Amino acid sequence: MSATEFVPPLFVSHGAPDLILQDTPTRDFLAGVAATLPRPKAIVSISAHFASLRPAVVVDAAPEMIYDFGGFDPALYEMVYPAPGEPALATRVGELLTASGQDVLLVEGRGYDHGTWVPLEVMYPAADIPVVQLSVQPRRDPAHHFAVGRALAPLADEGVLILGSGSLTHNLHEAFAGGRGLRSRRIAPPAWTSEFAEWIAEKVAAHDVEALLDYRTRAPHAVRNHPTDEHLLPLFVALGAGGAGLRIHSDYDFGVLAMDAYRFASPRVGADVAA
Repeated sequence: MSATEFVPPLFVSHGAPDLILQDTPTRDFLAGVAATLPRPKAIVSISAHFASLRPAVVVDAAPEMIYDFGGFDPALYEMVYPAPGEPALATRVGELLTASGQDVLLVEGRGYDHGTWVPLEVMYPAADIPVVQLSVQPRRDPAHHFAVGRALAPLADEGVLILGSGSLTHNLHEAFAGGRGLRSRRIAPPAWTSEFAEWIAEKVAAHDVEALLDYRTRAPHAVRNHPTDEHLLPLFVALGAGGAGLRIHSDYDFGVLAMDAYRFASPRVGADVAA
């Protein structure tokens, strides 16, 4: 296959479910990012909201919806993202992971959670690209997820978008402490959030994989930004699936939720084709 068929792996911060309804820089970014990519023939979505003990791949041909949140605008509970699944691709994902030494589970009856359908509704509103979902393993470390991404790397050369969907920072207690989140989304970030986000951007730009995989020890304020790290794990899958990375969006919701996005080059060329 020619290099032009490579679809760069992405990491996006999906934010709160009502991102779809809000007029924010992140929604604007997601609405435009598809135009900067080759059109994928399929999407593998790795969502922070799909967790399992070992990698689980959804094989359904027509996944339903999961409204895995409460207290939001009623309109969200009426939304349907009717993109088809792709059982053949799901099987290939399982084969690639098994060949890399992973113990893989193929699952049925697992719908699209908001980590998948919220960003895709904005990015690809026609819902005409098949989607396969792959879980994260919150009990496993970033190195495990990087290895998962490495195993999936051939798919990007085959025209498949590997989409990690999480949040660059994710401390919901801080986001809503003292009614912060009830006052406004547009609050300046505190230093402990912005310093973490800038550290990640610096290490991704340098392709410092060693530092990134050890982020909980090395990054400033790592544990405060990620009391648990399931929302950052999709980043490591995208990192593993690609080469050099580039931050393509930066913003904050509720002050402490960094909404950054990253694009990764082909590991074959070793330079970011988006730069």
